[in-house]
Amino acid sequence: MTLRVMDVMTRGAQATAPADSLRRAAQAMDDLNVGALPVCRRSRVVGIVTDRDIVVRAVAQARPADVTTVQDVMTTDVRCCYEDQSLDDAIEAMRRHQVRRLPVLDRQHLLVGIVSLGDIATKGGHAAAAVLLADVSQPCEPDLDHAAIRPAHAPRQPGDPLATPTRR
Repeated sequence: MTLRVMDVMTRGAQATAPADSLRRAAQAMDDLNVGALPVCRRSRVVGIVTDRDIVVRAVAQARPADVTTVQDVMTTDVRCCYEDQSLDDAIEAMRRHQVRRLPVLDRQHLLVGIVSLGDIATKGGHAAAAVLLADVSQPCEPDLDHAAIRPAHAPRQPGDPLATPTRR
C-alpha cells in the first residue's frame, strides 16, 4: 500500500497573515514549538516564514519586530503538496527543492496541514527519510566577502559586531 501525504502530515497547521508583525509570528512559532508558519490570505497559501527568515532578513538587518511585517521577510516561492498525493511524490519534491517542510493543500487549494521531514521520519516509517535529510541538508557556500566575517585569528577592532562583549 502506498502512503499518502494525509497519512503522515500534521493536520490543522497554524498560519499567519502577511500583515502580521514578526513579533506575533515569532510568538506563534514559540507557542507551537515550530520553525515555520505558512502565510495565508483567506486560507490560501501565499508564502512561508521561517525562524531563519526572521533572523536573516529582519534581526540581522536591525528591523524592529513590532513594525516589520511577515510579508516583508517571508519566502513567496513556496512549494506545496496535496493531501491525497503519494508520500513518495512529496518526498521527491522536498528533495528536489531542498526544503524540510511542505504546506499541504486540499484540491480546492486551501491549507489543511503541513508535512515535515520529522513527520516522514516518525510517522511514515519511510526508508527515504535519511536520504531526504542528507539531500536537503547540503551546505551552500558561505559568503566570505561579507564584511562581518573574518578569520578566527584576525584581531578584533573597536566597534566590531563580532567583538566579545565587555563585562560590567
